[in-house]
Amino acid sequence: IACFKLEYKISIGNELNMEKLRIVGGNKLSGSISCSGAKNAALPMLAATILTDQKITFKNLPYLQDITTMFEILGSMGAEITLNEGMDFIISTSKLHDFEARYELVKTMRASILVLGSLVARYGFARIALPGGCAIGTRPVDFHLDALAKLGAKIELKNGYIEATAKKLIGCDINFPGVSVTGTENIMMAAVLAKGQTILRNVAKEPEVEDLANFLNSMGAKIKGAGSDEIIIDGVDNLNGTKFSIPADRIEAGTYLVAAAITGGNVTISNVQAPRMNNILDKLKLSGATINIGKDNIQLSMKKGSILPVDISTAPFPGFPTDMQAQFTVLNALSKGSSVVTENVFENRFMHVQELNRMGCDITVKGSNAFVKGVGSLNGAPVMATDLRASASLILAGLCANGETIVDRIYHIDRGYERIEEKLSYLGADITR
Repeated sequence: IACFKLEYKISIGNELNMEKLRIVGGNKLSGSISCSGAKNAALPMLAATILTDQKITFKNLPYLQDITTMFEILGSMGAEITLNEGMDFIISTSKLHDFEARYELVKTMRASILVLGSLVARYGFARIALPGGCAIGTRPVDFHLDALAKLGAKIELKNGYIEATAKKLIGCDINFPGVSVTGTENIMMAAVLAKGQTILRNVAKEPEVEDLANFLNSMGAKIKGAGSDEIIIDGVDNLNGTKFSIPADRIEAGTYLVAAAITGGNVTISNVQAPRMNNILDKLKLSGATINIGKDNIQLSMKKGSILPVDISTAPFPGFPTDMQAQFTVLNALSKGSSVVTENVFENRFMHVQELNRMGCDITVKGSNAFVKGVGSLNGAPVMATDLRASASLILAGLCANGETIVDRIYHIDRGYERIEEKLSYLGADITR
């Protein structure tokens, strides 16, 4: 962990909170960059390392604040984490001695809840602080706890902590009352070591859920149906070690494609899986972008000032991802016309709108809808990030704004984008930390 922090200069202290991004807009982006590994795929896999006493090797693990936080949680429990010369991370949880995820770590990242299922499945006990993270709306953990109780765990809430105990989890049928990505992942991890068969219904179908299933199966789990709305898990006695490469981050790739579109650029993103991005690519085409898809790359080009408005309505996969809503709000704000952006996943995910309007956008929020009127240009301004994807939208706005934009509270962006200023600079942006 110390090596990881030193090498990539990622920390949790006050120094990080003081950092800002300075952007001078107007440069057209062009060139090629490689997509990093997906944070939303990596985090549950890191939590799943608890399920085995053998070593796990990860390739293409992204260098992000959230990854560091998960490393610290695992490290505080006794996990051994090393980085080899090939930049692969090797994790061993064979000597865990503490089964608690403390509040000072969990409060910064809701995905910390993902260690709950693994700990109870393997050790029969877990004490996890109720999670924090981005303030984008209510994301209750009831689905996790109710499902874990059906598997046979005893759940108690004490002083802001979840305590779960079980002698042995027993497979059963679980019908989630609503679609939850982390709920699906948590219970999938719990069920792989449960006795008998578990059937999960009304589950999340996100690619990252399928990635977790592939990872667990590579360890010896027996999971079928991931990617559909029903997952069948036959419990096994133990899991093995494995080597696994983290798939590409479809949200990062989508963000850079939008950056190319709003600047009238020509950018190629390599190391991507285009079929997972069909909902994003279809909207970009409707906005006027020309897109060419290769074997493992996507190339986008667009003439400056030719953006067409596109209505957006977020939904669980295979619908349009909520994590791309803020970026497309900026795209629509620069279009020739009006559009409606509807947020159906989180009820508090338009906090970037106020900051975008300070830069010259014309956006009105009414309930779950943002009514966007296209404007000819934006002006640079000091702005403040409120969450991870809001940070991305402010950076995008700064790329095409007249003059200088200062983005404050960028610790949010470091949670989900690997070296964003370096990648944008490589494409020709004038951006410094």
